Amino acid sequence: MDDHFDSETLCVEGCTRCSELVESRGQIVDGTGPADADLLFVGEAPGANEDEQGEPFVGRSGGVLDDALREAGLDRADVRITNCVRCRPPENRDPTVEELANCRGYLESEITAVDPALVVTLGKVPAEHLLERSVAVTSEAGDIDSLAVGTGRWPVLVSVHPAATLYDPGQRETLAAALERAAEHTGSGGQSTFDAF
Repeated sequence: MDDHFDSETLCVEGCTRCSELVESRGQIVDGTGPADADLLFVGEAPGANEDEQGEPFVGRSGGVLDDALREAGLDRADVRITNCVRCRPPENRDPTVEELANCRGYLESEITAVDPALVVTLGKVPAEHLLERSVAVTSEAGDIDSLAVGTGRWPVLVSVHPAATLYDPGQRETLAAALERAAEHTGSGGQSTFDAF
């Protein structure tokens, strides 16, 4: 599954599994941030800005995420940010089940390599994809579930997508509370305070 994944750079190279995404992408958008980050944020897929710049969460929602991270006492430079799917879907549509499945191995390889203290899903698609169940994101924001990959197990915190705050300002508090819990989870010095895993 990981024939195109470089475990040292955490980059995907030359993947052509999803013909429609190969056609619509400008480039493959890999995760950014430290390869040993305590916090790994997972979004859905690159948008137009991300596809152009080759980095996740650099558009308007990226600005919201940066602000929310700062408010939670976190710095973007200290966290890793990636997506379920690394290529931009046409017309910014949601990735299909097949596209998510095609990219799942890359995401799992990245999680295993980074070995974060906490994975934070940003929005419904990544939450449901990683947890493999229906997720009511707004009501479950801040809740912690778990993810098993191979022999490893990681806590997963559900969060609303930063873009949700652009359409519904009431979601700002929900996002802030989820990121505050993420910051508390890693604790000072990056030590996890969540003992269930």
